[in-house]
Amino acid sequence: MSVRIAVVGAGSWGTALVKLLTNTQQSVGWWVRRQATIDHIAKYGHNPDYTSGAQFDVQRLAMDTDIRTVVKTADVVVFAVPSAFLKTAMDQLEPDALKGKICFSAVKGIVPETNQIVGEYLFTDWGVQKNDLGIICGPCHAEEVALERLSYLTIASQDPAKAKLMGDALSGRFLKTTLSDDIYGTEYSAILKNVIAVCAGISVGLGYGDNYRAVLVSRAIQEIERFVTAVHPITRDINEPAYLGDLLVTAYSAFSRNREFGAMIGKGYSVKAAQMEMNMVAEGYYAVKCVHEINSKLGVDMPITEATYRMLYERIAPMIEMRLLSDKLA
Repeated sequence: MSVRIAVVGAGSWGTALVKLLTNTQQSVGWWVRRQATIDHIAKYGHNPDYTSGAQFDVQRLAMDTDIRTVVKTADVVVFAVPSAFLKTAMDQLEPDALKGKICFSAVKGIVPETNQIVGEYLFTDWGVQKNDLGIICGPCHAEEVALERLSYLTIASQDPAKAKLMGDALSGRFLKTTLSDDIYGTEYSAILKNVIAVCAGISVGLGYGDNYRAVLVSRAIQEIERFVTAVHPITRDINEPAYLGDLLVTAYSAFSRNREFGAMIGKGYSVKAAQMEMNMVAEGYYAVKCVHEINSKLGVDMPITEATYRMLYERIAPMIEMRLLSDKLA
């Protein structure tokens, strides 16, 4: 089946996905917010703002600053806008803009205005059908895709044909895909691993070592399993790459924005100062507040998430909170 795929968002993940898609698709639509960015990509073949190592075949790109045009001309729409800005971007669309379209989310966060994962937001606010939704998740860093290092993605959809369609579109010489039907568990895990990565980063900033982080991460996968079981109780193997693998790469890698953000907090930066210096979105900062609010109703035992929330939002000193958390992890 020949389909036209469009990517909404030109951040690091949007850029990486466009690079992958231009390897297999004759034409890829791309919503890029600034005309100056489009002009630069058209002239030099790379995004000046994110993962600049990713080179494009610009002849295959149909870039536009009008999100309505990009979405209207696509059969499949991939959303890669940071969750904090997703609603603002989509508010520019007509209410029926996604009717009959296949939608994939590569967003690793919760929509803060509604405390919904992106899948639920697309269901309730945009009328997307469950069989028309897919999730693109790791374990994978956009920066390594740009460098053409061997990487893996998990493509989740309740319609196997649509999961395969996107898997085939993204697969190539340095990218392999695994298919799944767990649209809820993979999306929530992709969100929670960012929260854990922030906490792991804080431990780095405070001077904790690898031994501590090994326990932190091993307890974290148990915490993630408890939470995703509470929100969507199906049989799943939490040790699969989409869950444990994504957690590991985000908690340990130097490419991880969430880990970097956490390390700055651990070193004494304020949240605002860390955000300004990074000039990139750390999804875990926004996600931990949303997960905290969701869990206030579920009551799942989540000591790592709650400790991270207290450090970021209640301004409890990281040194004190991490010491308390270390006793709970024993």
